[in-house]
Amino acid sequence: MNREIHQWHSPRLNKNMEIAVYGHHGFALLMFPTAAADYLEYERFHVVEALAPFIDSGKVKVFSINSINNESWLNNSMHPRHKAIRHQQFNGYVAEEVVPFIHTHCRGRVPVITTGASFGALHSANTLFRRPDLIDGCIAMSGSYDLKDYTDGYWDEDVYFNSPLDYLPHLTDEAQLTLLRAKQHIYFVSGQGSYEKPSSSVDIGRVLASKGIPHEVDLWGHDVSHDWPWWRKMLPHYLGAKF
Repeated sequence: MNREIHQWHSPRLNKNMEIAVYGHHGFALLMFPTAAADYLEYERFHVVEALAPFIDSGKVKVFSINSINNESWLNNSMHPRHKAIRHQQFNGYVAEEVVPFIHTHCRGRVPVITTGASFGALHSANTLFRRPDLIDGCIAMSGSYDLKDYTDGYWDEDVYFNSPLDYLPHLTDEAQLTLLRAKQHIYFVSGQGSYEKPSSSVDIGRVLASKGIPHEVDLWGHDVSHDWPWWRKMLPHYLGAKF
């Protein structure tokens, strides 16, 4: 498997940001880490290994980025307003730096599918819904799609516009809705076991249905917990069955 590590100083985040690239060809799978983890998390927990057949065959090229969750919603020493600002800066980094890097690395524009587990699922879904002009779908695993679950009671406009269960019900922009209704790969998957929140996937599915946006909500069994062994099964399942 071809493996590369790239990095650059992000002007939007004012820090060095790394990205791991796996593979040589295929559509782009953009991975968001869980919680306060880093760009090698999916490698350490053997998710990349589980995707090896798809990567080696040229079906998919994987791009795994760093998070800054420990500089925003997971940093209890920051003022909530500063957390929201940092979150918005991260959105800019993904849209204006990471996606262009993917297109350059792939030598042209390729479909970009976002994915992530837990907090990474929120980022993957939010990136798609905010920028359907750049993102072509998502595989969101074991996520909560209400940002208020992470804000400790804080609320402002930036929280609203990064919380899909808040802003999507009120989305009326026809250009954005047209782009979202054209997507063929929007998947929300969750277990129903320990530490999972399947109701959030069900809720986002209802909102998308009300907007006429194609999607699938897939609830796995009550034995399926919020943990890596299941995410190592979920993601290869969707790459194999849906792409």
